[in-house]
Amino acid sequence: MMSRKTIGILGGMGPEATAYFFELLIKNTKAACDQEHIPILIWNNPQIPPRTDAILHKGRSPWPLLRQGLDVLEKAGAGLIVMPCITAHYYIPQIKRRVQVPFVNLLEQSTDYAKKAIPGLKKAGLIASSGTVASGLWHRTFESAGIEIITPNRTDQEQVMEAIFGRRGVKAGFTSGLPKQAILRVARKLIRRGAQAIIAGCTEVPLVLGPKDIPVPLIEPMKIAALACIRKAGYKIKESKS
Repeated sequence: MMSRKTIGILGGMGPEATAYFFELLIKNTKAACDQEHIPILIWNNPQIPPRTDAILHKGRSPWPLLRQGLDVLEKAGAGLIVMPCITAHYYIPQIKRRVQVPFVNLLEQSTDYAKKAIPGLKKAGLIASSGTVASGLWHRTFESAGIEIITPNRTDQEQVMEAIFGRRGVKAGFTSGLPKQAILRVARKLIRRGAQAIIAGCTEVPLVLGPKDIPVPLIEPMKIAALACIRKAGYKIKESKS
């Protein structure tokens, strides 16, 4: 049997996405009692500077506080580390040089999933922060697998940012109404442009967009990575009742 590991979550970007990821780990682990669940360490630091601002050269780098969180988790005994913030994956090169334990990459896990679960996928629509879009993270990862990425036009991208970061956006605690309507509207436009799947490319997106909301597959990196973490930690996935 694979040796069991404690999962370390580098979170706070934002707190609700971190809580959602934690919940995904709990709900998808095969466990009949408390003692059969995975030991999990969470470093939830919402003071980490905005990742999009840093990538677009409009704000401070989040790297010093990301580095601090990595150190805390590793010293506390994390056997693997995961970061439920896709935009912060921009700092993957520094992260891999910093930590000695395995790091679970949401983009790589999602690419592997897409190749296996959606045969024939050639074009995927991306709903993500402007920083993530500008970084080309998804483009490089998916296009290396032969999958084209299409993104919203400028006006629609502004609506995505407002839905996530606005005063009544997801990060402000609003997960219904206008934020959901805006994300769904953008997703439908991408589908009309030929997207055969939609990538929830920001960790707040699945808080307002579910698989049943759209007529094509939803690639949800948070759930995909949570299942990968469960396996890599040496535990079993709970079978779906559906």
